Amino acid sequence: MKRILILGASGTFGKALVEKLSNDKECHLTLASRHASACYQESERCHVVDCDAMNEADLQQVMKGCDVVYCAISGYDLPVIVANTVSAMKKKGVRRLIFMGAVGIYNEIPVDMDDDDNVRNNPDQIPNRKAADIVENSGLDYTILRPGYLQDGDKDDFTLTFKGEQAKGYVSTIPSVVELAVRLINDDTLYLHQSVSITRNMSTIKKQ
Repeated sequence: MKRILILGASGTFGKALVEKLSNDKECHLTLASRHASACYQESERCHVVDCDAMNEADLQQVMKGCDVVYCAISGYDLPVIVANTVSAMKKKGVRRLIFMGAVGIYNEIPVDMDDDDNVRNNPDQIPNRKAADIVENSGLDYTILRPGYLQDGDKDDFTLTFKGEQAKGYVSTIPSVVELAVRLINDDTLYLHQSVSITRNMSTIKKQ
């Protein structure tokens, strides 16, 4: 049984990911956020913890025995949270980290597509970029996942691009990101040491 820690489990994406993984009897989930107990109940395969990711001691406590850490936290404090997560993982011997950042942190959204969310134009992206840099230099078995604005839609409506390539869009469907996240959780070698953008293909949408 794979033991998965989800940081930010009570957020919009965290809830969608938990719903999907809850149906997998081969998974044991540790659901951590500041208000996790208000969203979830303990069960045989689900441990719920109110956790402050700004506190490394809290992180060390919740990741005991975990195989995979999935970080779905956002916000201004993200670089500190990620630095704490990396440090705690190393101390607890956890190797696999999946970090969810955002498309635009490498200025990869084409200018002619609407590049307002590139880090050079949007200061809110700076914490995402700093956190991704920490992950890339962590020495852990990481994958960085870069969705755009999350919206409802089809799980098959997505295009993948990689660091150094231009992104194909700036919005993503929640089901498509959930599907890729589950694949990354189940396969420790998938997109290992890579930064992957998952978005709807805006150029194709505009042609329709």
